[in-house]
Amino acid sequence: MQASDRFNINSQLEHLQAKYVGTGHADMNRFEWAVNIQRDSYASYVGHYPMLAYFAVAENESIGRERYNFMQKMLLPCGLPPEREDE
Repeated sequence: MQASDRFNINSQLEHLQAKYVGTGHADMNRFEWAVNIQRDSYASYVGHYPMLAYFAVAENESIGRERYNFMQKMLLPCGLPPEREDE
């Protein structure tokens, strides 16, 4: 692998990270990454009706209630953020 190939790969990665929030970036910590994954999952569940219906049947709830529950879970999907260590 040459230096030009490495530069091209890194520039493509930076472009993807700027374009799509869920791909992360170098300064992203583990908590932020987990929050993005959880929110993407909940948004997908709400957006795909068959998946939402599956969860509703599995939990014996109405589809509207499941949608509401997923929307509520999107607010704080991984709990409160950990305290930052300011340097």
